[in-house]
Parts: sequence; structure tokens; C-alpha cells
Amino acid sequence: MQTSPLGKAALSQEEGDVLRAYRDPVGVWTISRGLTAASGVVKPRAGMIITQAESDRLFDLALARYEPAVTEVMPGAKQPAFDAGVSFHWNTGAIRRASWVKRWREKAPREMIRAALVAWNKGGGRVLPGLTARREREALMLLNGMYPAPLTAAPPLAHARFALQMSGIEIGAVREGFRKLGYDPGDQVNAVLAKSVVRFQTDHALNADAVIGRATLSTLQRRLDARSKTATATVTGLPAATVPATVNPVSDLQWVGPLIWAGLALYALSLAWRYRDVIAAKTDRLFPRLATFLRSF
Repeated sequence: MQTSPLGKAALSQEEGDVLRAYRDPVGVWTISRGLTAASGVVKPRAGMIITQAESDRLFDLALARYEPAVTEVMPGAKQPAFDAGVSFHWNTGAIRRASWVKRWREKAPREMIRAALVAWNKGGGRVLPGLTARREREALMLLNGMYPAPLTAAPPLAHARFALQMSGIEIGAVREGFRKLGYDPGDQVNAVLAKSVVRFQTDHALNADAVIGRATLSTLQRRLDARSKTATATVTGLPAATVPATVNPVSDLQWVGPLIWAGLALYALSLAWRYRDVIAAKTDRLFPRLATFLRSF
């Protein structure tokens, strides 16, 4: 069985279609409709740019790799249910082990199936923006045969366009994220100033198109994660050592201070390497060669 045109449109709407490689929230290079090296059809890398035709070609190649597993574990599925399974598998790669699939095959109560499906809303141990709503949309396809409505028309030019379906709460979180990083989102609820988004995209080597899609959201999440981890390291440092009452602090613990500082230094270096794309964005104007070097990995 193959994904229908409506299923392809829904999947493209969920993933966005990004023609310039970017890092996802956990740092994996991504391009086109959410394709990483794990897709088996492309190996995204820093600076990679593809055409729309190439993106469409890679999309079809990747679908051909994902569809057989869905056909295998969802025998007899009607087209909307199959398309929902493809969307889920594309995003998670877990169609063979997801408990909702077993419940679906066993014809369990609809609420049990839906609950097991929407539980797949985390990445890297945390709930990711948009995933809860995506799972709900997949549940509607799976159980009700309902495809997502097309995105609404673009807002006025003063405001950026959201390329993915997002709830008011999620848009509010995006606005707050931009604000925390020093990019004024503006006063209009459920909108972000286009000029602020363009400035953010320019600072982070993204397409400066005032479109808030997968690449911009992933980069925003990485910036916020890096900011949070840096603040935690600065405030807490390493756990304090417990010193027995009988120990002579001068003769026996003179190594503790250097050890703590060494631990802090190693932790800082690991954070710097993990978020080297964030450092590149912050140093681009003063040290463009360093920024280019950091983005090359």
C-alpha cells in the first residue's frame, strides 16, 4: 500500500519542507521533510542546500522505505489509517513496537488506541512543541478518517508565517522563546514580528524568509536548551563534596578545589561542543571564520 496524495500533503504539512540543512532539537542534521541520515536516502550536512525537485524526489524515496513496515503491521488498514501510520512511523521509526498498533489490530476501544498514540509526544526525554497536537491529528486520521485542514493564509507582512500547525499555547511558547533570547515578538497575540524572525534566522544561518517552520523552531529550541543548561551550570556547578569530620582540610583536601574546577571546565567544554551551532550564531559577526568552522561539524 502507498501513501495517498492527502496523506503526503498532511505529512509535508507536519514536517515542513526545508531546502537548507538544519539541526533538529537534539542536534541531528536534517533537511527536506524532516529527513536525517537515518532515512537512508540523504546525509544532511552543514551548508547543504537542495532544490524543490530534489526535496520531492527524496521524499518519495523515503516514503518507499517507510511504507512496507506500515503495510506489514497494519494489515487491512483503510487509506486514512495507513496514512496516519506512515506519518507516525516517519516521525518516530517505531511502528513495529508502538503499543497503539497492537491495540488497533486487536480492535481495542478507540480511546485506548488514541491514548497510546498521543503518548508518543516526547523527544530526548521531554515533550516537544507540536508533537502532542500532531499525535492528535494522526489519531483523527487513524480513527475518524479525517485529514488535517490546510494551513490558513499567511498573516499580514508585518508578522511571520507559521509553516506548521500549532495551537495557541504552542505559539505563546514560541513568542516567549523569542522574547527570552532578545528577539521582540511584538504585541499581537498568536503572532511574531516578521523582522524579529528574520533577524533570528540571519543570526543562525537559516533562510531569512520570516517563515516559522521546522528549522526555525528546532534552532529556537536548541538556543533555549543551551541557555537553560548554561544557567544551571553557572548557578549550581558540581555537587559539593561531603567532608568527614576527622579529615584535615589542609593536608587531605587540598586537591578538592582543583578537582571541582577541572570538572566544571570539562562540563563547560561538553556543553560548548554540544551547542557549537549556538556559539557559532553568537560569534558570527565578530569571528566569522570561527563560526563557519563550528557549523562545519
